[in-house]
Amino acid sequence: MKIVITEFVTVDGVSQGPGSAQEDPTGGFDRGGWLVPHMDETFLQQASHWLDLADGLLLGRRTYEAFARDWPQITDPDPFTARMNSLPKYVVSNTLTHGAWHPTTILSGDPLEAVETLRARPGREVQIHGSARLAAALLSAGLVDTLRLAVAPTVIGDGRRLLTHPGAAIGLRLTAHDVTPAGILLLEYATTGQAPVADYTGVEAITQSTTT
Repeated sequence: MKIVITEFVTVDGVSQGPGSAQEDPTGGFDRGGWLVPHMDETFLQQASHWLDLADGLLLGRRTYEAFARDWPQITDPDPFTARMNSLPKYVVSNTLTHGAWHPTTILSGDPLEAVETLRARPGREVQIHGSARLAAALLSAGLVDTLRLAVAPTVIGDGRRLLTHPGAAIGLRLTAHDVTPAGILLLEYATTGQAPVADYTGVEAITQSTTT
């Protein structure tokens, strides 16, 4: 199965609390709800399509507990409820022993080994939603296959950033892109290993390198 990060972020990289002010007030964060004003039918259709590709959800403990609290309380006609509640959940945690949001499997022990084992199973995608620290750790370890971002046209200036990690720089290849009428930028990248670097040698040299 592919490990896929699916995240909502601001232009300045904040992923905390996209859905409401009360969603994640960790650290005194009070600027939540920044995605909602920009949600439109095109965005909902794309998010639904992304979720259709999932054979499971891969979550950190904190995100799992928040989702397990909220999603069972959401009733249809929300287009995501049935799938979020029925998909297998894999939780990376050494403190949880069981999960009440069924079906749930706790991945204890070394988190990278546990995810690598999960990744080797047959299937399509295991998607990380939220869980920014888990996403960053797996990306740094080379265990992420695809990164999908929905970038809201806003700069929050505060909050927990996505994909802050001390590991090597990660290379990405853009595989799909779109923009919604409300201005959400939809980006999909494949990971390509360590990010390449080069010295700037002038426009002419760069032009020649791209045409040969």
